[in-house]
Amino acid sequence: MRFSTACVAAMSASLVSAGSWFGGLQEVITDDAQKVPGDSPLEFCDSDHSKDVVRIESVDLQPNPPQPGSQLVIHATGTVYEPVTQGAYVNLVVKFGLIRLVSTRADLCEQIQNVDLECPIEKGVLTITKTVDIPKEVPPGTYNVYAEVINADKKPITCLQASVKFGGSSPGDL
Repeated sequence: MRFSTACVAAMSASLVSAGSWFGGLQEVITDDAQKVPGDSPLEFCDSDHSKDVVRIESVDLQPNPPQPGSQLVIHATGTVYEPVTQGAYVNLVVKFGLIRLVSTRADLCEQIQNVDLECPIEKGVLTITKTVDIPKEVPPGTYNVYAEVINADKKPITCLQASVKFGGSSPGDL
């Protein structure tokens, strides 16, 4: 994915397909030491990223935080150092407070079609812009999202995570 596109696309597409977890976001919880550059709640996972196939340079969300019932524009840039090929996948976990809502392995090449890309994604600089509709109804609480992206040859593409809080306190705020 011209890096950013592949990784961020996978994360964004996974988030969108997992229920638009950033829709209705009111508070973003981040750790600046691992924060992905730009205006978004994304962070890099706590791991060595020196051998990642993709280097995410920035991710911006407009608006940030997203608003329920509105459109969210995702703009991402990055560099792809090795082709991303068929067989690449995303290990995705979404938790609502302490409750695991999603735990799945998704085909990356299928997911990136949600951001108008397809495999293989060749080496080079990649920029994507994607608009998604945010549903009006998002249950209040804290959502934690983790997406580990792996190429077909088992090399790490990237690993991203986000923790977001919707609305006031609720059972998901455990």
